[in-house]
Amino acid sequence: MIRIILSEILGKKKLSRKKVAELTGVRANTIGDLYNEKITKINLETLNKLCTVLECDISDLLVYEKDIISE
Repeated sequence: MIRIILSEILGKKKLSRKKVAELTGVRANTIGDLYNEKITKINLETLNKLCTVLECDISDLLVYEKDIISE
């Protein structure tokens, strides 16, 4: 499973979702969905804007957690 940890980054940087939407030009609803990990796809342009505004790498936004598959 790949998680988007935007909420953690915004908390550390003390930024609101509204402010990030304004700075990136990404719809507030999209930022909210990313923040709440309610999306299954993300546009590369959106990732680029987030990394630019938040001054971070993709690896700071996305975390891979191995799925536990029962047999």
